[in-house]
Amino acid sequence: MAWRKKVDGLVAQLLDAVLPPRCLLCRAPATQVRGLCSACHADMPRNLCCCGRCALPLEHPADECGACLRQAPPFAGAWAPFRYAHPLDLLEARFKFRRDLAVGRVLSELMIEAAGTNLTVALPERLYCVPLHPDRLRERGYNQALELAKPLAQALGLPLDSTSLIRLRSTRAQTGLDAKQRRRNLHGAFAMMADARPPEHVAILDDVMTTGTTLRECAKVLRRAGAVRVDVWALARAPARS
Repeated sequence: MAWRKKVDGLVAQLLDAVLPPRCLLCRAPATQVRGLCSACHADMPRNLCCCGRCALPLEHPADECGACLRQAPPFAGAWAPFRYAHPLDLLEARFKFRRDLAVGRVLSELMIEAAGTNLTVALPERLYCVPLHPDRLRERGYNQALELAKPLAQALGLPLDSTSLIRLRSTRAQTGLDAKQRRRNLHGAFAMMADARPPEHVAILDDVMTTGTTLRECAKVLRRAGAVRVDVWALARAPARS
């Protein structure tokens, strides 16, 4: 209701006046994206020089990196506005592993802000997010990819489908696995609901794109279900492992 939104807005203004928001990283007054000071906001590692196909951070921009040239990924393009590096990695760890949803809201605002300036792929007809297995969802309490996708979809005016793409089995955490182990771990882990039909152009979102295995598997499932073009989106893209 309109009156409720107005009251909530007034309460937020009052709280900000009495208890000014502090930066989640350094505790200085938060003056930029809500929850960050101007210095920490400026320190966020933007992913401006990257592969045009998979968003891998590069020293020099290229239409496709060596890995994409050797084997084309099952998605058409990628958008990851940040590199997975300090200090963004500190916020992501708090959001994903310490159940800090306030940090998640800041990360979603950063992603929305970036979409307004450097969204490098065409908007899809529908946005999906990487699903969690029900066991992992009960353990964590929320799907971090969905928490990022909801405000972003709303800001961009995109339909968000959070139910059609499902996780069939609970897999090991990808952290600590090499690329080959990640592929084996996630093979056949995702599927579409039997009656679900994606539109021609879709995007699938995750919080962090490391080797890209998770998003690749989801892209394959969406293409088999009928999507003609699949893009992959992530808050952050990890650099190549040396």
